[in-house]
Amino acid sequence: MTNRKVSDFAWGFGLITNYLDDDGTNVVLDSWFPKAHTGNHEELESATKETQEPEMARKLLKIAEADATAKTRGVVREVRFVSTNLKTAPENAESVYLRLHALSMRLVKPNTINLDGLFALLENVVWTNFGPCSPKNFDETRLGLAEQNSEKFGAGVNVISVDKIPRMVDYVVPSGVRVADTNRVRLGAHLAPGTTVMHEGFVNFNAGTIGTSMVEGRISQGVVVGDGSDIGGGASIMGTLSGGGKHVISIGRRSLLGANAGIGISLGDDCIVEAGLYITAGTKILLDDEIRKGKELSGANGLLFRRNSQSGAIEAILRAHKPGVELNSALHTN
Repeated sequence: MTNRKVSDFAWGFGLITNYLDDDGTNVVLDSWFPKAHTGNHEELESATKETQEPEMARKLLKIAEADATAKTRGVVREVRFVSTNLKTAPENAESVYLRLHALSMRLVKPNTINLDGLFALLENVVWTNFGPCSPKNFDETRLGLAEQNSEKFGAGVNVISVDKIPRMVDYVVPSGVRVADTNRVRLGAHLAPGTTVMHEGFVNFNAGTIGTSMVEGRISQGVVVGDGSDIGGGASIMGTLSGGGKHVISIGRRSLLGANAGIGISLGDDCIVEAGLYITAGTKILLDDEIRKGKELSGANGLLFRRNSQSGAIEAILRAHKPGVELNSALHTN
């Protein structure tokens, strides 16, 4: 059996939406890859030389030609075969979108591909029920869309968000998951089968779950949650997008981050952080009559973190021979 790296490259046919800027430059607003592939260099070369999925290309071309609002939105839609080296920084907006698709399609896991500099390659986009629009002169675009579609839709143009990254479900709907509020999961989120994201749950790109999990709090960029774990309502996990933090946080298996709790350290397997307790790398924690910093306990297994109700001190209790949380299996049969 050969030891090949299955996530060195990604490729696929994409439907690219370009906005014609004032100076005549084509600016990529988004790219949709209904089917993406990952593999090694030889597999990419084979895909490039052979069929390149002509049926997929024909379907996408048909969609592009049938877009009656493209002219009103000031966009041109084209079909293109895109490939990218996942180990190097993305080259353009199309390669960013292909990487985000690969994450949400579960072809690659968070923190295993290069996403350096992606924000500089992406445009701020007005995401609407008619498709992506440029923020430039959007009031005129809105008026044109409302007039063009007045008989069908009335004057309503629904603006979903103004952001660089769209919601996941408009591009990828992974099997075996529940997402109560689709606006709270961004393209590039990795949701394993059996994951339930409740209404207040949030999952950023390059983050998510690698097993059955309950998500009622926030999974920030770069964070990975293990099988059987529960992120309680209003709970927060520190990410690496802003604030200067470089440490990537993870949560192990069968662990519970209580409601309105938060962590800036990793949790190992079978851990519990009580509701309302926030633990950072510098938090002073009492463990076995010794004061430890939070970072010293990062990733440790079988700990219960709590605040002493009498002294107010934060304590870590070893949960010897006690299993972690047990999720309600009926909720996660997706």
